Amino acid sequence: MVLAIAEAGSVTKAAAALGLAQPALTTQLQRIERILGGALFTRDRRGVLPTPLGDLVLARARVLIPAVTGLHDEASELITAGGTARYRVGATNGPIVAGLVRRLNDAHPNGPVSMRSTSSGNEIAQSVVEGRLDYVVLGACANPPALLPSGLNWQVVSVDAVWVLIHERHPLAGRDEIALSELADEQWVGAPGDGCFYECFAAACAREGFAPRAPTEIAVSSAFDLVAAGDAVALSQGTVRRVEGAVAIPLAGVPLRWRHLLGWDSETPAAGHAAELYGYAVEAYLEVLRQRPRYARWLAMHPELGVQKSVSLFPTHGTPGRPGQKIGRSDPKIA
Repeated sequence: MVLAIAEAGSVTKAAAALGLAQPALTTQLQRIERILGGALFTRDRRGVLPTPLGDLVLARARVLIPAVTGLHDEASELITAGGTARYRVGATNGPIVAGLVRRLNDAHPNGPVSMRSTSSGNEIAQSVVEGRLDYVVLGACANPPALLPSGLNWQVVSVDAVWVLIHERHPLAGRDEIALSELADEQWVGAPGDGCFYECFAAACAREGFAPRAPTEIAVSSAFDLVAAGDAVALSQGTVRRVEGAVAIPLAGVPLRWRHLLGWDSETPAAGHAAELYGYAVEAYLEVLRQRPRYARWLAMHPELGVQKSVSLFPTHGTPGRPGQKIGRSDPKIA
């Protein structure tokens, strides 16, 4: 009503546009002004002009009215579709996240697709358990993932080798692969997180006969900068993007593996759409491989890695999987 009065320039014209009697609109305006505590318009022979309070209300109205209209439209579409499709995704940093969300948005341009990103896999998994998110996408070196809340089902999207990222003029930079033990004296750097990776890393180093220096935890971009400057080395996924001044090299024997996991609560409507998200996650992963031909060629020589050919669901609530579901390839070097 306030917006209509401002656009029409008079209460009489606004009433006509709204299909109301002029006295009725005047009464409504007076009620609104009493609620807000001041006049919204001044009146003269030319019509009405907004007061400073009126300008504030109009500014908010121009934002709120389209938002409320959009909410109404989307709610109607959701109800028409059955009211069960909802895609609230939480994720830690990973190469498949952007492609997954893009495919979801393309498939549901008017649907409720939202994304939340954090470095804490435990936090977003707990949000799914509590019903504040529908799906979680994260990485883990162990299978099943350790230290995560119980009550979710997990599906392995892919298993990747962990490589090492070193300065391009590092003495080992020209090698086809590097033994982990050859990096015993290096300063390590990595992204922060609450997962099991550093425990897996320490265990892998112990099997090679050394204890690594405690890794410095820092933002991913800063970690890349330190490696490019020759001040540290970093473990990275084989799908890592090209970093100027650095080179990624496989670790001999694949002592560490990284699993991309999709999780959901089987007791919620989200379970009915988990297969759809899994399909998009696989497509996103294959898209990343097309963009990383060097790793794709290496992966072709390691068929046990990459997209998992069998369904690999496992619950974290201590109950067996459903008949016909395989628990996923075990990795005795890590598990």
